[in-house]
Amino acid sequence: MKVRGGALLARAFQEKGVKQVFTLSGGFCNPALEGFMQCEIPVINAPHEQVAGHLADGYTRINRQPAVCLVGPEGFANAVPAMMEAWGERSPVIFITGSSTLKRQGSGGFKEIDDVAIAAPLTKYSAQITHGERIPEFVDRAWTIATTGYPGPVHLSLPVDIMFSSFDIGAGRDERPFSRTASRPPRAWPCPEDLDIILNQLEIAQRPILIGGHGVWWANAERKLEEVGQALGIPVFNVPYHQKLLGEEVEAYMGLADIHQYPPSKYALHNSDLVIMIGGRLDNQMNFGNPPFFPATTQLVCVNGSHEELQLNRAADIQLLSDANAFLDAVRGLEDAGRWTLDRSWFELNRKLRGEWVAKTLADIPSLEETGGKPHPLQVALDVQSAMGDDDWLVIDGGNTHFWSEIAINIAGYQGQKLGNILHPGTFSMLGVGVSFGIASKLTHPDSNVVVISGDGAFLSGGLSIEAAFQEKLPIVVVIDNNGGLDCISQQQERLFENGTHFATDFRDIPFHTMFEGLGGYGELVENPADLVPAVKRAIASGKTACVNVKTKGYISPIVLATTSKRDKASIE
Repeated sequence: MKVRGGALLARAFQEKGVKQVFTLSGGFCNPALEGFMQCEIPVINAPHEQVAGHLADGYTRINRQPAVCLVGPEGFANAVPAMMEAWGERSPVIFITGSSTLKRQGSGGFKEIDDVAIAAPLTKYSAQITHGERIPEFVDRAWTIATTGYPGPVHLSLPVDIMFSSFDIGAGRDERPFSRTASRPPRAWPCPEDLDIILNQLEIAQRPILIGGHGVWWANAERKLEEVGQALGIPVFNVPYHQKLLGEEVEAYMGLADIHQYPPSKYALHNSDLVIMIGGRLDNQMNFGNPPFFPATTQLVCVNGSHEELQLNRAADIQLLSDANAFLDAVRGLEDAGRWTLDRSWFELNRKLRGEWVAKTLADIPSLEETGGKPHPLQVALDVQSAMGDDDWLVIDGGNTHFWSEIAINIAGYQGQKLGNILHPGTFSMLGVGVSFGIASKLTHPDSNVVVISGDGAFLSGGLSIEAAFQEKLPIVVVIDNNGGLDCISQQQERLFENGTHFATDFRDIPFHTMFEGLGGYGELVENPADLVPAVKRAIASGKTACVNVKTKGYISPIVLATTSKRDKASIE
């Protein structure tokens, strides 16, 4: 029996256990689409290739298993921003391009583009499939690379002549590995001698802190991180720009390791004697491991599950190659072995500082008289969360909207607010991912309410993806922080430009809520701040894809303000 190359591709992904494919259907990809249909793998058709990529990224982050983004040659160019976003968050999305004919490669074939070269710096692996019989081999290789060690996106280019040609259904089965079902990725086990050095340091530390990074999430180790923090009384922080590792209401969780968005982290960092960062990178957010973010007086330890990541942490005083679970188990064992004697005074001090910060931040929110009757973006984010339940998913998107929402999440969590989970843009702060991530959240958790808080600029960047919510009957609520422009940029311009004004950042008064109504959804305009919480509750209760369009007063966030001041060295740099 013979099948087209596209069908071989679909069968290879079926063997891996792929549960979802995202695409913008194109002629180059038709054999693969037929294959996915035959394999009964669901395919969602997005209105744009970038949207398809963000949907696959959000789905992958939530499930911690690869989803597939399938696009054509010109569509590949549109999907590149989504590839970059996935790369920044180590999300192992499988990007597939139906590409120009292999036979005429280099001769100006129809829609010919060097997709392999373009994708190479944004993926762990980018390759062209060179023969139909090798399709299962390339899929197996790409899957293994994406999920092993330092996870991340990969890219395969399947030329159209191979896509449409017929091959034996058992192609490649005479070569090892005979079984290509997805297996659990290998995990790095710590060298006992190297592990003991860190445990000994931790045993004598008086002011230790833990910083959890992406590697904790991808290793499914967040519960163990919480247990260690709670049981041993070690303050836990999270790297910026990443979905939550611990519930904000968890006592051990203090906030982001970001001195602007969460100033008490500066006290913790500067007064610590041991900082252990697990599954994170000493990149610009961590000031590359340098003072004054990490003072020279503290011992800086980086624990990473892959050698690739360790290479990015050369600045650490001590490095350990270890799976996050294995390391946290060893730390938890200190108490069982009678080696943990630290009292909880350092832990309680950080809890106290968090509480004081919450009280001060709330007290500093400008009154409506000061804002001209429009709500402050921090108050908007707090009000939206107050309308949500314990199992609801929150997605945030934008510039200042994103940053104020992160601050609100910490405040609400300290006050006991629980949420199902949180998603937001990653390292590259890419605008427009919010709606796609919201749809992915609803797709994977259909019984939970999903609320997206988006800046107006962010919605204009990626709001077209809302059609996929209507098409797939996945109702989400989008709350638009409508301040009438790219406020994050205009606020910087007013501080940086000599004339003290902003330029090329304003929008007209856009009736976002009526756009949703026109598509068949629910919409409300909120001009009175007191109406916001009831409006969000009505939008959720409508059961429709909904928009709450909130007229707000723009305020510069602390992290953006830092970029326009004297640029003190900190995570922003």
